Amino acid sequence: MVDGFRRLNKLYKMAVKIRLARRGRKKAAIYDIVVADARSPRDGKFIEKLGTYNPNTNPASIDFSDEKAFQWLMNGAQPTDTVKAMLSYRGILYKKHLQIGVNKGAITQETADTRFEEWKNAKDAKIAGKVESLGSAKEAAKKAALEAETKKKEARAEAIRQRDAEKAAANAPAPEVEEEAPEAPEAAAEGDATTEEQA
Repeated sequence: MVDGFRRLNKLYKMAVKIRLARRGRKKAAIYDIVVADARSPRDGKFIEKLGTYNPNTNPASIDFSDEKAFQWLMNGAQPTDTVKAMLSYRGILYKKHLQIGVNKGAITQETADTRFEEWKNAKDAKIAGKVESLGSAKEAAKKAALEAETKKKEARAEAIRQRDAEKAAANAPAPEVEEEAPEAPEAAAEGDATTEEQA
């Protein structure tokens, strides 16, 4: 009888994981953060969807319900390594650590909330600084590329101008050299008339 209960307990006891489920097209994957039975396939059945993770942006977009994730963690759900890093990044693991301290009586709830708010404000400022620095670096790179393109365009235009000038110089007619002009026909006619008179 006891054996039967143990078997049933083992059968219905399920290991709950917080993990990623892949979706999106090839080489541009987006992931859902889900709570699922450890035995179900990666993209298979899940218990609850907590949010999304998009690694294609810089910095990566992590959007999930902090409260639900915290609740599942406190109920014993085990995150995978990637999700654990995300939870740590968002402060959920730190919040769990503080809550365990409150449950044991080491600190009060107000102290835990204050510490978490201080940590969250510092983290948000750090993230905002990173986003701003990435934006300024992108602008600087764009400006440098534009300047390089302008210099290249000017150099190309100068080369074309020089080539056109050389072609114009080569095609110009040679300057006429002054040659001795033959005697004018009137002068020649007068000369003939004088010779006839003499004759």
